[in-house]
Amino acid sequence: MELPSVAELKSQAKRLRKALNENGKSLSHSEALELLSAQYGYRDWNTARASAARINQLSLSVGMRVTGTYMKQAFEGEITSLSFAGSKERYYVTIQFDSPVDVVSFDSFSAFRSRVNCLIGADGVALKRTSDGEPYLKMRPAH
Repeated sequence: MELPSVAELKSQAKRLRKALNENGKSLSHSEALELLSAQYGYRDWNTARASAARINQLSLSVGMRVTGTYMKQAFEGEITSLSFAGSKERYYVTIQFDSPVDVVSFDSFSAFRSRVNCLIGADGVALKRTSDGEPYLKMRPAH
C-alpha cells in the first residue's frame, strides 16, 4: 500500500474519526492518526509523517510540466515561477494552464483562470482548502 501525503493522511484520519463517531465509538484525532499509521505499517504517527513527507516530496522546477486539479477542475500546465516560502517544505508556485480552468461550480456563471499562484507543500498539495476541505491545488509532474 503506497503511503499518501501528510495532508491526505490527516484527511483520512478525519474521515475515520467521523465514521467511528457516527457509530458511537469515540476517537480523538491523534488516536485516528495512530491507527492509520499502524494500518500503513508504521509504529506511530511521527514515523509515518516523517516517511510520508520524505516519500512524497516533489522535485519542482520552473518550466516543469504539471498536471492535477485546481478548485476540483482538472488541468495541465507549466510552472512559471517557484520560490521557497520560509522552509524547504513550502513553496510559492505559479502555474500557467494550457487551457483556462472554470473555478465556479454554478451552471449559470463561470470564472476562468489561466494562471494561478498558490502556496504548496513539498508534496504538491496546496495548504489552503475550500469550504468543503479540498485543497485548492493538487499537482504532480506530467508524464
